[in-house]
Amino acid sequence: MNSISKKKLFYPVNKELRKYLYTYGRSSKLPVHYEDLLHYSDAFPYFDKKGVDTLWETVMYEQQSQAELNHGLTMIYALLKTDGDMSVMEHLYVSRIDYCTFGNSNPFRVQIMNQLNDNYDYFYVKRADASRIYGLELEHILSPSRINYFVHTDTLIEEHIAGIPGDAFIKDYVDRPGTNKVRLAKEFVKFNERCFIRLLGDMRSYNYVVDITPDFEDEQYRVRPIDFDQQSYEGRKSMYLPQFFKDNNVIVDLVLKLLKPETVKQYQNEERTLMFRRLKSARYRLKDLIDCMRKDTISTPEKIAQLRKELAEHHKSDEFLKCNCMGDLVRLNLKTLLVKTSAVSAGKV
Repeated sequence: MNSISKKKLFYPVNKELRKYLYTYGRSSKLPVHYEDLLHYSDAFPYFDKKGVDTLWETVMYEQQSQAELNHGLTMIYALLKTDGDMSVMEHLYVSRIDYCTFGNSNPFRVQIMNQLNDNYDYFYVKRADASRIYGLELEHILSPSRINYFVHTDTLIEEHIAGIPGDAFIKDYVDRPGTNKVRLAKEFVKFNERCFIRLLGDMRSYNYVVDITPDFEDEQYRVRPIDFDQQSYEGRKSMYLPQFFKDNNVIVDLVLKLLKPETVKQYQNEERTLMFRRLKSARYRLKDLIDCMRKDTISTPEKIAQLRKELAEHHKSDEFLKCNCMGDLVRLNLKTLLVKTSAVSAGKV
């Protein structure tokens, strides 16, 4: 059983990372900051449609503060969705602000309502943590999905990632008659591979979502992480492999039951090949990001020492023992798993 650190340290955004964020359009001046939302006057539990306490609280503000926050948060939503085109604000309003009382980062979730059709969307206001930002960027560059977010001073704004929470999917969807369990098993293998290659940890079932896409004859699945706080932080190698978290056992059992070992290896190689292609197309951006990571502190010396030892044993390579930081380990893990796999596939080694 994996044991996550009780409270992950927050790491500030340093000068080099801020420069990277500005260069690649991730930095934007914001009218509302995380600290502004902490000054709420009242809160009450938020229950889901089934009447279950979600452990989020809906927060309320004094009238004057509420009006200012609503205007600023609507501007942020316009920035996320239309690059700041404020003409869309006329029919949008903030219908609810929720505060997460559990977990590590205590985010705020803002619900934006369209008064013309009562459709709604969400975005999140969080403390800017360097670990999470590196995680978001690596997801944007190396995964099949794009990530939309902005950073300003100590505030991080994130777009909502739609999908069925992994724990709910395992409970309510896996055994549906229409679920294609072979395709689900295949996607989990690919998700497991993506997390390990870029060293994204803590993918317990409530830290990812499953996106279901109806196909002309069946369903396709995409597993997407929604929590990036544990990017390259923990020391144990198994923390970066979702297969080792017990609340993923139902899907792991499907993989073992439905996929032969050679098929699993095929899907792993397919995902590595796709990730290598993404790496090549964004190699300069990725290099700039990794350079920032290598100059940054996003974990403890003890965890770095443990992870480099375990990765050296896993890959049977003493090169990992020369790594001095998490950025070095991410760089070498990418090189070992993606570049070498691609070279082997091309017959170059």
